[in-house]
Amino acid sequence: MPRFESFERVTQRARASSVRAAPARRGLARLAAALCAALPAVALAQVKIGLVLSLTGPAASLGIPARDTATLLPRQIGGQSVEYIVLDDASDTTQAVQDTKKLISENHVDAIIGSSITPNSLSMIDVVADGETPMISLASSAKIIEPVDAKRHWVFKTPQTDAMMASAIAEHASAHGVKTIAFIGQADALGETFYTEVAKFAQLHHINMVASERFNRTDPSVTGQVLKILATHPDAVVVGAAGTPAALPPKTLRERGYKGLIYHNHGVGNNDFLRVCGADCNGTFLPASPVLVAAQLPADHPAKRLALDYIARFEALRGPGSVSAFGSYTWDAGMLLSNAIPIALKAAAPGTPEFRRALRDALEATRGLADTNGVVNMSATDHLGLDQRARVMVEIKNAKWVYQPH
Repeated sequence: MPRFESFERVTQRARASSVRAAPARRGLARLAAALCAALPAVALAQVKIGLVLSLTGPAASLGIPARDTATLLPRQIGGQSVEYIVLDDASDTTQAVQDTKKLISENHVDAIIGSSITPNSLSMIDVVADGETPMISLASSAKIIEPVDAKRHWVFKTPQTDAMMASAIAEHASAHGVKTIAFIGQADALGETFYTEVAKFAQLHHINMVASERFNRTDPSVTGQVLKILATHPDAVVVGAAGTPAALPPKTLRERGYKGLIYHNHGVGNNDFLRVCGADCNGTFLPASPVLVAAQLPADHPAKRLALDYIARFEALRGPGSVSAFGSYTWDAGMLLSNAIPIALKAAAPGTPEFRRALRDALEATRGLADTNGVVNMSATDHLGLDQRARVMVEIKNAKWVYQPH
């Protein structure tokens, strides 16, 4: 018959074996600790956020403030460390697509912020939809998020839409007696979509559209287009362009003696534009982010406190007067993610499809979130969530933004 040891005997033998093995276990523990200390990057890369920004090329004045703002975004959210991976799309749609594919397939990001401009953001939609990765665009066109179909299901944005800004221009123009208006815009998606909105709201305010011209962001001259516009004698001219290339039409209009009202798209909200346009932009108007004139806003404006806080942070990094609307859109994207990531973490771990889906759902469920541009109330059909409080009319005076109360 087999002999069975008593439970007490087995326990004693196990204790003795444990004592003999203790030095080996302590050695393994020390080795494990050393390996952990040698690999800090593994522990820090828990939530990954990719940024596709226009850091070079014609739209660099939009992308650089966004990149600088990214250095201010939180490195820990919901108890998880966050890594930000920044890629330059060189203001080019093809590069934007390549960057997006790399972030999803190689870096395995949980979300993407960008691009800085409308054509690039539109080109990225198919990629993020295929990769089921939420994207927060920093560009203006409503077409980036509307309609919220199967692909735009994954796409959000922080800047005000071109429709919001075109309506502000039409209201201001109507109040100033404008009866005829001309348009000159970039020969791309931004220019086309902004023209559509300007024409629509002009008609609603009984303003006749008398001319529509286009130019490329890299064109050295728009004299031909401006001469055609001047031949129609418009009361006002709207420039549908972004960044420093947008300075060319107003400069040419002034050189040719135009005395009517000039309006800009909100894509010019940075100091580089003021520098390039110079005195030629004095007395021109734009509907803009509240950030540009935060200190001038009424005390009860919902964006004022957070905008001033962002400005203080950014100017501590880049110096007085360095802030722009484009950096604020990146900061607001960070606020959206800071609000949504803790919710998504309850559903799944970062780096998984389940987490990306939960993060998308949490972004869409954002309600009552104040940011530097207003108050965000998203829904299944609205992936921006801002209302008319998110826009203000600004006049350019002596290279400064001046708030225009209603």
